Amino acid sequence: MHILEERLAAAQSQIDRLSEQNERLVATLKEAREQIVSLKEEIDRLAQPPSGYGVFLGAREDGTVDVFTSGRKFRVSLAPSIDVEELERGQEVLLNDAMNVVEVLAYERIGEVVTLKELIETTDGSPPDRALVTSHADEERVVLLSEALINGPLRAGDSVMIEPRAGYAYERIQKSEVEELVLEEVPDVDYYDIGGLDGQIEMIRDAVELPFLHADLFREHELRPPKGILLYGPPGCGKTLIAKAVANSLAKKVAEMRGEEASGRSYFLNIKGPELLNKYVGETERHIRLVFQRAREKASEGMPVIVFFDEMDSIFRTRGSGVSSDVENTIVPQLLSEIDGVEGLENVIVIGASNREDMIDPAILRPGRLDVKIKIERPDAESAKDIFSKYITSTLPLHDDDLAEHDKDRDATVQSMIQAVVERMYSEVDENRFLEVTYADGDKEVLYFKDFNSGAMIENIVARAKKMAIKDFLTHQSKGIRMSHLIDSTVDEFRENEDLPNTTNPDDWARISGKKGERIVYIRTLVSGKGADSGRSIDTVSNTGQYL
Repeated sequence: MHILEERLAAAQSQIDRLSEQNERLVATLKEAREQIVSLKEEIDRLAQPPSGYGVFLGAREDGTVDVFTSGRKFRVSLAPSIDVEELERGQEVLLNDAMNVVEVLAYERIGEVVTLKELIETTDGSPPDRALVTSHADEERVVLLSEALINGPLRAGDSVMIEPRAGYAYERIQKSEVEELVLEEVPDVDYYDIGGLDGQIEMIRDAVELPFLHADLFREHELRPPKGILLYGPPGCGKTLIAKAVANSLAKKVAEMRGEEASGRSYFLNIKGPELLNKYVGETERHIRLVFQRAREKASEGMPVIVFFDEMDSIFRTRGSGVSSDVENTIVPQLLSEIDGVEGLENVIVIGASNREDMIDPAILRPGRLDVKIKIERPDAESAKDIFSKYITSTLPLHDDDLAEHDKDRDATVQSMIQAVVERMYSEVDENRFLEVTYADGDKEVLYFKDFNSGAMIENIVARAKKMAIKDFLTHQSKGIRMSHLIDSTVDEFRENEDLPNTTNPDDWARISGKKGERIVYIRTLVSGKGADSGRSIDTVSNTGQYL
């Protein structure tokens, strides 16, 4: 009996081992079967023909759709899982080996960038679904607009991305070609920020703001508003500031007149002159057309638009005056036609700025184009005080010693500083003598530093004084601007300008600096201590240009 029990236990143990072995075999077989199925699926997947990509063109009433793929159009069927209402024109789709649509994808994200020339209107009055575009080689072609662009804002000059084979435009590139050439901004400069130019500001306000704000009175008096304004004068005297202040002030007054928010909006298109020029024939003219087209679009929204050409003489110089190029022969007529075309627009005005107005083509300056011509003079003593007051204010840190001289009265201290520095700048003493010029008739004239002062120079003098005050504080712990800082800054500014007349043709330099009249034949610096050449004859300089 004992032997039978031992054999039974051994048999039971063997059964357990065989059962475990059987379970392991079953698991191995199951795993092998899964691997075989997976490998078969992989083989079947790899054996499938490749899927193609196409562009959805449109749906048909019978449930089929038109797609563009491999350079050809196909009419194919949709997979049952795809709703035709979900498809949008220009959208990318996936095609199986039977050329049926099996999946809907997103829009194409890469392609060629072209310039939109114009939208092609439809005959039934629906939104345009086609557009005329130009490539970099000036080749024109008509493309279809994707659903996203049909409902989106498009305007001439915009850069759009197209897929050239399918002929679809997919996306508007944010930076358009026109925006590369103009600085489209809403200025924040106010007339209060401009010093010493009250007379010129009044003239430009009469020329610009009155026609905008009182258009009914102008119509009643049969008075045509000016199309353009020329601001001319020496560099650094506030021509660009005035143009920005005009745009800002005009926007606020138009908004106030209409009962809108006081901030108002206007657009100041600051044309970057040198970038306007292009080596390809006709490109510069096209850019000018696009600039004025953008101005008309902004004006149609009821906003005042200022088109500002800075350094106008560099773009629109007298025709026939070019030495190595005759590009001005076509650029000037293009601007003339655009200015004449602005006549019917109520909200656009052209402002040009130049320090060589004698080089601008006379056809641009004649009445009926740039009607109003305002000379921005160099500041006299009173104007200089006004400009200084914009930069030196009672809120600045002032030195205790200077404040003590005026019983801690900050306003009185500032006024005393301004008075002292202006007297130093404008006094006709020997140390302020700058140049002696000899004219063609033999007359001589002594010019002082004050004859070449400008608002930009005054700003630079104040900036120097502030930097001196900071350095004194860091070195000697003496805080605040002193009168001596302003005087020293004035002397340093004068010294930096000593050699400038010797760096260019004296007669041309005199024209740019605002000293015009009889031709200059000799110029001599009167500043001592530099060891520089004391004079320069104009006879040694070639190509002296035209003389007034």
